[in-house]
Amino acid sequence: QVQLVESGGGSVQAGGSLKLSCVQFGYSYLTDCMGWFRQAPGKEREGVALIDSQGSMRYADAVKGRFTISRDNVKNTVYLQMSSVKPEDTATYYCAARFSYCSEAWRDFGYWGQGTQVTVSS
Repeated sequence: QVQLVESGGGSVQAGGSLKLSCVQFGYSYLTDCMGWFRQAPGKEREGVALIDSQGSMRYADAVKGRFTISRDNVKNTVYLQMSSVKPEDTATYYCAARFSYCSEAWRDFGYWGQGTQVTVSS
């Protein structure tokens, strides 16, 4: 059974940086597709960034040029480096895993972490 544990959330001022980590347990290798999603109060969950086993990355338009997703297949860990953060980046960030090609639809992911809160103040 795959388990995902996120860390690295917190409070940061606008323009600052934060790095989220997600460690995968319960499987011998990092799954085919790893993603970061976020959900703000009263809003639907949305995709932030995806990375597949070949290292191909996709980003939401709202974070392109500011966020970077990466994966360490030895440590079974995926990261989200957040830079030049904005108040609208405030949300709970979730790590997700999928044993298949990457999909931008959060409902296609079967494994989720517990979430880590990111709060950006202006």
